[in-house]
Amino acid sequence: MHLILASNSPRRRELLAQITTRFTVEPSLYEERAGGLSAYRTVERFARGKAREAHSRFPESAVLGADTVVAIGGVVLGKPKDGEDARRMLRLLSGKTHEVYTGVCLISEGKEAYHVAKTKVIFNDLTEEVIQEYIESGLPLDKAGAYGIQDGFPLVKRIEGSYTNVVGLPVEDVRVMLARGGYKC
Repeated sequence: MHLILASNSPRRRELLAQITTRFTVEPSLYEERAGGLSAYRTVERFARGKAREAHSRFPESAVLGADTVVAIGGVVLGKPKDGEDARRMLRLLSGKTHEVYTGVCLISEGKEAYHVAKTKVIFNDLTEEVIQEYIESGLPLDKAGAYGIQDGFPLVKRIEGSYTNVVGLPVEDVRVMLARGGYKC
């Protein structure tokens, strides 16, 4: 069975390639609208919406949809709108602990499987200089919570849970989902 990754994310593409190279990318046309949901429910809704939308266009394929958000104190952080929004998010996360949630939905052979991974992330105390340099790099602008753990900046002190979940796709869980869905990696 052919596998489609319903995502624009180059990081998800790279992570899925750690499991299998037998997939194509068809970004989902699903429109994300959260409306006050918890982090868990947000990623659940968006991952399912992305997978269902792409599957409606490619019904003979297995489709994998995913979504990642950062949550701190009940506040869900998606991608920043601009540099100032990124600055606000990074200041909010500085020196604190937050959670990263990634929802993954696999639709295969008429069945829908769903999983949410959660990783606890502890941030370093960030100086204004580090925040400014990071924003000027352009790296935080397309990432949930305005940061990428893989970007090489001294942002994260430590994590508790899956590193690949923080990057954007919990590889360990996706491997199991694909096997259960009948996809041979």
